[in-house]
Amino acid sequence: MSRALLIVDVQNDFTEGGALAVSGGDAVASAISVFLAAHADDYTVIVASRDWHDETGDNGGHFADTPDFVDSWPVHCVAGTDGAEYDPLLTTDPVTHHVRKGQGRPAYSMFEGVCDDGSTVAAVLSAAGVVSADIVGIATDHCVRASALHAIEHGVHVRVVTDLVAGVAPESSEAALAELTHAGAELIESSEA
Repeated sequence: MSRALLIVDVQNDFTEGGALAVSGGDAVASAISVFLAAHADDYTVIVASRDWHDETGDNGGHFADTPDFVDSWPVHCVAGTDGAEYDPLLTTDPVTHHVRKGQGRPAYSMFEGVCDDGSTVAAVLSAAGVVSADIVGIATDHCVRASALHAIEHGVHVRVVTDLVAGVAPESSEAALAELTHAGAELIESSEA
């Protein structure tokens, strides 16, 4: 049984000091690195995603001067900028596949992006025979939620590692975790992985 670790959007613009900073983002980046040091060999594939938006245009309505913070957002994670890079506290050496998503359009799930070689996350997981995935990253109530739901749709058993995620708001994060549990995900802590 192959397992995957899916690391969602641990980027400078989503951690402290970024354009859409999530409280606790740096701590999550550090904690994922500690987890990887102990557990990287437990996974057949380790996939890390990044928002990678076009520098021109509104990226399909994703960027707005007066964002509603539901469907539109301030400018963030523009391709090639420091904000789009991984948080420096995240160790990326064990990552086997890097995914870029949201190029010119809204994209919340890593399954909507492509790896450096042009493959999709679904294809990578399928080729590796992955039947279960642990999901960590930012933000619980947006891209972690969307990525986990897509993994479940692809027949993968999902475990959300609750001490290795950070959300935009407590209420929406709790709602997202409840939705994921209802969809079949398991909630665990890193000590249980």
